[in-house]
Amino acid sequence: MGVSFLSTLPSLLPLAHDSSPTTTTTIRHHPRLELIGSSGSLVGTANAADLIQRRQRSEFQSKIKGTLFTAIKGNPDLVPSLLTLALNDAVTYDKATKSGGPNGSIRFSSEISRPENTRLSGALSLIEEAKKEIDSYSKAGPISYADLIHYAAQSAVKSTFIAAAIRKCGGNEEKGNLLYTAYGSNGQWGLFDKQFGREDAQEPDPEGRVPLWEKASVQEMKDKFSAVGLGPRQLAVLSAFLGPDQAATEAKLASDKDVAPWVDKYQRSRETVSQTDYEVDLITTFTKLSTLGQQINYEAYTYAPPKIDITKLKL
Repeated sequence: MGVSFLSTLPSLLPLAHDSSPTTTTTIRHHPRLELIGSSGSLVGTANAADLIQRRQRSEFQSKIKGTLFTAIKGNPDLVPSLLTLALNDAVTYDKATKSGGPNGSIRFSSEISRPENTRLSGALSLIEEAKKEIDSYSKAGPISYADLIHYAAQSAVKSTFIAAAIRKCGGNEEKGNLLYTAYGSNGQWGLFDKQFGREDAQEPDPEGRVPLWEKASVQEMKDKFSAVGLGPRQLAVLSAFLGPDQAATEAKLASDKDVAPWVDKYQRSRETVSQTDYEVDLITTFTKLSTLGQQINYEAYTYAPPKIDITKLKL
């Protein structure tokens, strides 16, 4: 059996979070701001209002990641549950009715208490506490549960990879963070960070859409993944999301001829220094999972800058 993604959990504590800003927006029609290069040549035009919104979203994302890093650092045992919470919130998506998906509905008591979610209450409690803190400093209203649940899973994933790098550097935090940055995989999170602005569901999603992963057969897992547009490759790479014991999940998945080659691929990748194949495919798959059926509001968490009364300025 190869190295488990979750085997890095005991090393989660000595981490430094990555809060490098990622920015995104769409271009709309407002007064333009000319961007001039140092040579004096025109390199492009940008919308002044858009640039302000980009900065606002970027700064908010950075603070969210800091809050989640601290919360996860203090509760590393909740990493598997945070991953499963995000998965179970997302795979309620139904293509035929275009309902469900990563919409935060798992926060409702009637949904979190379902058999497939019974071990996830601790993860939801962490989300609730983080939300209180995040909402206290948000300048543009409360963060949606839909966004927060999937950002928490992202933070859990990144923390675990950083912990692995620190362990490879003999526990040296600074060297471990530099090593992880040198891998280059961190940049693959760009698309995920752009998908920021999910809306919360106002009622629980229908029952019966999420398997009890530990008891489900591989065929049942494959069928569920197929129903939301994912295949054997994605099933293998999300093995850490399918319950608390990744090794047991992968042993089960390895019994299926369609999934087994991918299980082997990712086990071998996790034994390398960079884990690149595994990490890149995991990021790509999780990004798709986190947006199933969602319409992203790219202006979410932006706000009008304070107005300045120029008559009161001292010149």
